[in-house]
Amino acid sequence: MSSSSLSGRTVLVTGATSGIGHQTARQLAERGATVLLHGRTTEEAHAAVDRLVTLSDVSAGQLCAFGADFSRLEEVEQLAARVLAEHPHLDVLVNNAGMAAPERHTVTVDGNEIAFQVNFLAHYLLTNLLEPALTAEPGGRVVNVSSSLHRTGSIQWADPNRARRYSRLAAYAQSQLALTVFAADPRVTAVSVHPGICTTSLLPLYAHEGVSPAEGAAHVVRLCDPAVEIVNGAYYDREHRVAPAPAATEERTVKRLTKLADVLVGHTA
Repeated sequence: MSSSSLSGRTVLVTGATSGIGHQTARQLAERGATVLLHGRTTEEAHAAVDRLVTLSDVSAGQLCAFGADFSRLEEVEQLAARVLAEHPHLDVLVNNAGMAAPERHTVTVDGNEIAFQVNFLAHYLLTNLLEPALTAEPGGRVVNVSSSLHRTGSIQWADPNRARRYSRLAAYAQSQLALTVFAADPRVTAVSVHPGICTTSLLPLYAHEGVSPAEGAAHVVRLCDPAVEIVNGAYYDREHRVAPAPAATEERTVKRLTKLADVLVGHTA
């Protein structure tokens, strides 16, 4: 595991108040990066910053708190606007925020199935809005924290909200497949990583036991390091680059998903 300094690097980590996201923020900051911690609310994000300063050897000056509820796309847009205003150059965006799909079919105020929006659409919108900061200088990259369950997923093109036939596992897998497909979008260099089965709130989707969030985060942090060369659209299972689900590498699927996502986030051309 490389432990080179990340001093001078600025990284935004979504879902950084707990689990893999919080440990990712901690490890990045410990290696010298300036870390923007996103939480569902500003209060949660500030509490996460306070924990890092108290429990690790991290300076408060390295950390910034940002709040946005990803079940509301308006808040995603406000988050992007604030990040662009305060950090016009961003080295890495870690799209980590995620949720298990609820037992009952749930639709957001924006009209999207909630897991599809929180896990994929919000990150799609955020990434596109932050493109100017990520491409301000060469080397900007996006790391999507995906899941091995993307292999079991299928995108219901005619019914992405799964209003006609809802299953929480199928909805979650669809959101992870979409996030993995999105890494192949050519606008910003991006990769996806399955950090392993970790003891987070999502553990029940996978198994009864898992490794620590810190161990999973290490695989995410490795891909944030500019010393680690990446190829756009690559998929990693922990530290190993492997082939994702076949759909994730199909150019037609990437274009079709982009069209669908643009409609669902209200950014039609």
